[in-house]
Amino acid sequence: MHYLDPMSEPQAFKDISENLSFLDDWEDRYRYLIELGQALPPLDPSERSAENKVHGCVSQVWLVSQRDGDALRYRGESDAMIVKGLVAVLISLYSGRPADEIAATDAIAIFDRLGLREHLTTQRSNGLVAMVNRIRGEARSAAAA
Repeated sequence: MHYLDPMSEPQAFKDISENLSFLDDWEDRYRYLIELGQALPPLDPSERSAENKVHGCVSQVWLVSQRDGDALRYRGESDAMIVKGLVAVLISLYSGRPADEIAATDAIAIFDRLGLREHLTTQRSNGLVAMVNRIRGEARSAAAA
């Protein structure tokens, strides 16, 4: 498993991580996740397709990836407010980075380090793992291409 060197974490993710460090109360952390999700630009209805749907999530989750040179860019959406916030955190961590870095970055370990999984329901936690596996799998394929 690969932990990101905090120096190499994208600035958007560093900002989220720092903001979370100030929120001790879980209600405040949930509210912050919901705000992050609400700030995501909506996907086009055509992008809410079976191809972009993440399997293994109880809620509806769609992730769209696009190549940008060596980097992969992600956009996403969910019909569940907290899950949409988790999507926003994953996008801040992974989007815009080289495929090999994405494939090597264990977001689950990072979420655990931030204490972001300890109060998630089992279903949300499983959905998070499914999203991370999808992103890292796509990145491995892109890195190998």
